[in-house]
Order: sequence, then C-alpha cells, then structure tokens
Amino acid sequence: MTVQIAPSILSADFAALGEAVAAAERGGADLIHVDVMDGHFVPNITIGPPVVRSLKRIAHVPLDVHLMITDPDRYIDAFANAGAAMISVHVEVLPHLHRTVHAIKALGVKAGVVLNPSTPVIALEQIAADVDFVLVMSVNPGFGGQRFIPRSESKVREVRAALDRAGNTAAPIEIDGGIDLTTAPRVVAAGARILVAGQAIFGTSDPEQATRDLKARAMQALAVAPAR
Repeated sequence: MTVQIAPSILSADFAALGEAVAAAERGGADLIHVDVMDGHFVPNITIGPPVVRSLKRIAHVPLDVHLMITDPDRYIDAFANAGAAMISVHVEVLPHLHRTVHAIKALGVKAGVVLNPSTPVIALEQIAADVDFVLVMSVNPGFGGQRFIPRSESKVREVRAALDRAGNTAAPIEIDGGIDLTTAPRVVAAGARILVAGQAIFGTSDPEQATRDLKARAMQALAVAPAR
C-alpha cells in the first residue's frame, strides 16, 4: 500500500481554487480534500455541492468530501451527484450509521466514517467491517492551521487494530489536522495511509513543491514502517 496525499482546499485561496488544485496536482496530490461545514456541527461555514461540482470539472484526481454537518443524510445524494468519489460522515451525528454508510456505497461512492479527537475507537466496532476508510481527526474540526494532537498516533494504531479485527484489512486510515513534514512520518509509522494537509501545502508560497515534499517525506516513512 502507498501513502496518498490529500491537500485540503480549506486552507487555499477560495478566489483561486482552480489554480490551487492545479498546483497541488502538479506536486503529486492523489486526492483533493473538501471540508464541508455547516456552522452547527462545527463553528464554521464553508461550501456545498455547487462548489464540488465546479471542482469536479477541473480536478484530475478524485474528490474526497468530508461532511462536518449535523444532517449528512439529507445531502449525500447531492454531493455524490456533484462528483464526490469519497464521502466521510461523523459517527457523532448519526444514530443510524450503518444505514448511512450503505446509502453512500449504493451511490457508487467510497464511504468513510470520521472520529473526532474525543470520540473513542469503540464507536467503530459495529461498522468497522462495512467502511471503505476511516478518517481520524487529529485536531478538533472546524478550522485549518491547528496544532496536531499528539495522542492521535496511538488512536491511529487502535483504529488499525479495530479494522483488522473486523477483517477489513484493505480499508485505509485517513488523518486530518496538523499534518506537515514533522508529523507526517509519525502518522505513517502509526498506520495512516491518506494524509490530509491544508496549511502545510496552501499556506506556503509554493503549494506544488510543498505537496511534492510532503509526499516524499511520507513515502520515506512508509519504506521503513512495519508491514500492515
């Protein structure tokens, strides 16, 4: 398994998203991460399906849509139709998580579940066999540029163990929050295989080179990481 880099447009210049996406792709981005926030589940408001539809027209890599909203069931069809290749939803807001995960899959989209920093890994127990990936938040969601929460590394290891126990060994772990050249090797060693990075890429003067550097650092760490 390789490590995928998913630049988060949350930290990009929204007036020039096309240019930001193109730069990240030139640097080797594997996915484009789209943070959808509603001002209720998290204290911020970002974008909706129309922007995803526009991104789909110009992106050459899959769109990874992270729904940080209180009622994702109302919107999964719209985001799938807009061009999302991956949709992740938070366990904290869904009383019928199994139904939602399978509804996303039925749309031909990869289905992921997300754990906030304070959410225990045991919340995955009954859904671990069904998901296509798990997203571990290594900051409290809502804003870019936050500092990495160190205990996230052990949480990644716990999630990997939970997925493996469920027989879902192919499902990768994604991590989002404070990922940069310093933290990337640590989370790769812990078992993360999709790295979301916003400020570390779009907060620099050269997002293309920043993407390339992060990918190289992650792949170096993968080369020496224990087999998983």
